[in-house]
Amino acid sequence: MKITIEVDDKRYPLDVPPSLLLEAADFFDRMDADMDCGWQMSRWWVPDPDPRQRCQIAADKLLTALENESRETALLMCAYILRALPDTRRVRINTGGEIQGTEFFDD
Repeated sequence: MKITIEVDDKRYPLDVPPSLLLEAADFFDRMDADMDCGWQMSRWWVPDPDPRQRCQIAADKLLTALENESRETALLMCAYILRALPDTRRVRINTGGEIQGTEFFDD
C-alpha cells in the first residue's frame, strides 16, 4: 500500500506491506490502550482521542521516525494510520506545533 508523507516541502513515498497491518496488530492494540488513557495533543489534553485524532498522534510519531531515519517505525505508524483510515494515500504532517493540523487525504 503506497502512501506519501508530506513534511513541509519534502515528500516521503512509502510502501507499506499489507501484511504489516495484521502482523503488528498487538502493537497497535497497545498503542490504542495507551491512548485510551488520554493524550496530550499539542497544548490540549484529549481525554478520549477519536480515530482521526489517534491517527494524528501516530503521524506525530511518524514525523519523529522520519527525523531519526527509523524506517521500521515509520512503516509501523503508516500501517496504524492505514488500519484506521484505509483510504488514506497522503498525509500532510503539520510541523507548526499543532498535531491537530495534520491532514489525511485519499488522493
